[in-house]
Amino acid sequence: MTKFEHMKNLEEIELAVRQLSAEELAAFRIWFAEFDAELWDRQFEEDVAAGKLNHLAERARQHLREENCTDL
Repeated sequence: MTKFEHMKNLEEIELAVRQLSAEELAAFRIWFAEFDAELWDRQFEEDVAAGKLNHLAERARQHLREENCTDL
């Protein structure tokens, strides 16, 4: 897929969204929020499995050991 093919698809999607009724747009918002959350969760899980967040976990454990935490 070329850059221009992608742009055409995006423009078509934008046009279709603009033509939705208020009820359809509300349903689309709900669907897209769930879709986006699933993608985010999948990426987060992949990052965890790949060890990309290990440094953050270690930093949090260090703060806990140093009692440098704030109760929520």
